[in-house]
Amino acid sequence: MAKDGKVIITCAVTGSIHTPTMSEHLPLTPNEIAENAIGAAEAGASILHLHARNPEDGSPTPDPDVFMQFLPRIKQSTDAVVNITTGGGHGMTLEERCAGALRASPEMTSLNMGSMNFGLYPILEKNYDWKYEWEPKYLEMTRDFIFRNTFKDIEWVLKELGEGHGVRFEFECYDMGHLYNLAHFVDRGLVKPPFFVQTIFGILGGIGADIENLTHMRRIANKLFGEENYEWSILAAGRHQMSFVTTGAILGGNVRVGLEDSLYIGKGQLATSNAEQVTKIRRIIEDLSLEVATPAEARERLALKGGDQVGF
Repeated sequence: MAKDGKVIITCAVTGSIHTPTMSEHLPLTPNEIAENAIGAAEAGASILHLHARNPEDGSPTPDPDVFMQFLPRIKQSTDAVVNITTGGGHGMTLEERCAGALRASPEMTSLNMGSMNFGLYPILEKNYDWKYEWEPKYLEMTRDFIFRNTFKDIEWVLKELGEGHGVRFEFECYDMGHLYNLAHFVDRGLVKPPFFVQTIFGILGGIGADIENLTHMRRIANKLFGEENYEWSILAAGRHQMSFVTTGAILGGNVRVGLEDSLYIGKGQLATSNAEQVTKIRRIIEDLSLEVATPAEARERLALKGGDQVGF
């Protein structure tokens, strides 16, 4: 949980869920991703969760060369922890999804703890005037798509990135079974505390954004891992984002915001930057008489290898 009342803010800068037509403020080019990441860090995010996009059309890309166009700049401009996705974008192979992380050898990567349906197709009901041909196809594809993360896949990531690069993980748990999958790897000695458990609510195919689910996930995680052995963090998709992570912070959790998780800053109002969302949750946290953890404090609590040990 958030130690000493200091909350770790993660910012997920661009992701692979939203497409360019949905918001003109979604960072797509390496320059936009760098600027948004640096702005989020300056606003109070101590961890930056990063995906790459094709600068030509904004589609998700696994290309390590694109990652390397913004990672060094982020490191040069901020002390924040760089956390690179291993989820990538829908339809990528595991090797593609991990290519950027294997090249960059960051302090952290994400690691999804189970295969799941991951439905984005309801977004099509909004009838956008799509800028790019790939966007509606990408969303429709999720009607018949399984986001694959088998036990073998997870073992491979733990070995290649964990053992091979000294990477620590943001264990993304979209459902109750994902906590038990993580406990399986803890029991086998492949995952050692302190670990960072990101409980995720409101994705179609995962657990719903109900407060009862939030408290239940917390209770089961405490039972499986012991409260002292892990850092708990919360994110919720779309309109649930701010209210849900605020509740999580009140309950002793860390929080994640960012344009990957929600494009909005308020009801019907698009966020103009990732920094705007970080600034809002920081203000809420401080209004709750809690403090925001610095990158140095996050590194210590998560036993990270340090920014001087990365490959960028």
